[in-house]
Amino acid sequence: MRARLRIWGKMPKRTREILELLPRLRRYALVLARNQADADDLLQEAFLRAHERRATLDPSRPARGWLMSILHNAFIDGKRSQRARSRREADFAAFIDMQVPAAQEVAVRLDQIRAAFFRLPAEQREVLHLIAIEEMSYADAAAFLHIPQGTLMSRLARARAALRAYEDGAIPPLRLVGGGDRHDG
Repeated sequence: MRARLRIWGKMPKRTREILELLPRLRRYALVLARNQADADDLLQEAFLRAHERRATLDPSRPARGWLMSILHNAFIDGKRSQRARSRREADFAAFIDMQVPAAQEVAVRLDQIRAAFFRLPAEQREVLHLIAIEEMSYADAAAFLHIPQGTLMSRLARARAALRAYEDGAIPPLRLVGGGDRHDG
C-alpha cells in the first residue's frame, strides 16, 4: 500500500487527475454505448485520441471537460462510421446473387451460412475471419487490429454465439423456394 502511495505521489498532477476521472469516464461511455464491451472500446478510443491530442489540453483548466468531449466525439464519429459502413454493406449485399439451383443443397446451405456471416457486425466478422479463415493466433489478430486481446476474444465469442443461434434455429434460415420436406412413400 505504501509503495502505491509513493508511486501515486511521484506521478504528475495531470496524470493523477486523469486516473481519478477514469470511473466517471467509464460510466459516461457506458451510457453512450449501452453495453460494457462497446463502452470499453469507446473509452480506449477516447484515451488514444486524448494521447494523440495531448498538446491541445490547457494546463490551467481541468481535464474532465476535455476528456468527456473527446469521449463524446469518439462516440459520434463511431456512430457515423457505423452508419456509413452499414450503407456500404447493404449496397454490397444487394449485388450478391443469392440464387442457387435447387438441386444443389450443399451450395444453398453454404449460401445460407455466408448470409448469416454477413449479417454479423463488421467487428465480429473481421475477428472471426482472421481467426477461423486466416488461422491467425489471438495475439497476432489482436496486434493486427490494434485492439486488446480481450476485446478480440469478446468479439469472437459474440460472433460464434450469433452463428450458433442461427444454427440452433433461433434465427430463421433462408427458405428454399420449391424445397421443403419430401416424404417418399
